[in-house]
Amino acid sequence: MSQFVVMAGGTGGHLFPAEALARELMKRGHGVQLVTDRRTKHLGDIFPARDVHVVAAATPFIRRPLQFVGAGFTILGGIAASVPLLRRLKPDAVIGFGGYPTFPPFIAAFLLRIPGLLHEQNAVLGRANRALARFATALALSTEPTRGAEKSALPKVLVGNPVRENVLALQASPLPPLDAKSEIRLLVFGGSQGARFLSEAVPQAVALLPEPLRRRLVITQQCREEDLQAAAKIYAAARVEVELAAFFTDLPERMAQSHLVIARAGASTVSELAVIGRPSILVPLPGSLDQDQRANAEILAEAGGAIVLDQAGITPESLANELAALLASPEKLATMAARAAATGRPDAVARLADLAIAVAERGKRRPAEGNSQ
Repeated sequence: MSQFVVMAGGTGGHLFPAEALARELMKRGHGVQLVTDRRTKHLGDIFPARDVHVVAAATPFIRRPLQFVGAGFTILGGIAASVPLLRRLKPDAVIGFGGYPTFPPFIAAFLLRIPGLLHEQNAVLGRANRALARFATALALSTEPTRGAEKSALPKVLVGNPVRENVLALQASPLPPLDAKSEIRLLVFGGSQGARFLSEAVPQAVALLPEPLRRRLVITQQCREEDLQAAAKIYAAARVEVELAAFFTDLPERMAQSHLVIARAGASTVSELAVIGRPSILVPLPGSLDQDQRANAEILAEAGGAIVLDQAGITPESLANELAALLASPEKLATMAARAAATGRPDAVARLADLAIAVAERGKRRPAEGNSQ
């Protein structure tokens, strides 16, 4: 059996696939440790690893010179702390899931000649992974194509984006029955960064829908704490049945119970929509230099499983028109659900685990091969 160090931190987009891989590797009898940053050190009790280790990391912004220099010193300190940590843990391979929390320990692994596998969740190769590619053994991709990956000479393997066990349990769930009189279940969420716009735009759009359609709606919406009251007021005035909360622990189950999902287009969201098989309206988070959410959304849209709307072009009226057209067509929703499910990769975690084990095994053989020459 092999020993692995998984490196991930920051957002759920990095942590969810790392968690899925850690569970899969441990099921197969391998040892797993997690290296993360201080923002996610509280995961010690829930992340499936023998231990959770916190290493300092920072995101360098070139346009902010003082912050850039400070981040550089933080990263160097993280590398210095990671070297003795990895010497003590003695992993056969490390797996990085992108984001700058991966940067210091992954560089340390390279300095110690420990094989390193990188996984990219998005349809665009992230900046941290671009910088780390020269230090890696292989690159695992979630989508084909992945913009920017073609510039790397690394061996590349298409594995998909691992999803958690509670998502896999809902794989290709049948769309809830929908006829001209049944209730229509709508799920809305925006992630950690993008909830505010949806918290404002969706209630206003719903209030403009024809009254017979509003009467049939059952809405579940995740809002920021500070937006809950305003959204509740609009829904109450429109006489729409709604459940609002700042966080839902059972979001995949709620996704499976829905006829339509309105969401941002983070990598985990798109992967879960595909594995479960749900039609969606995706609003990519604007402002990203790499436009990774737009690239994620377009893959699902090109398959016919989603509609992509630019935030800048959305008005309450335009969104209401889009909703009315979709919700009035059960056949369209069923077709989108099936096409979304056709893009799902429920075997992603098994494929990534196979690749990680292969990288570790090649690393174990390398000293023997070197000694025999």
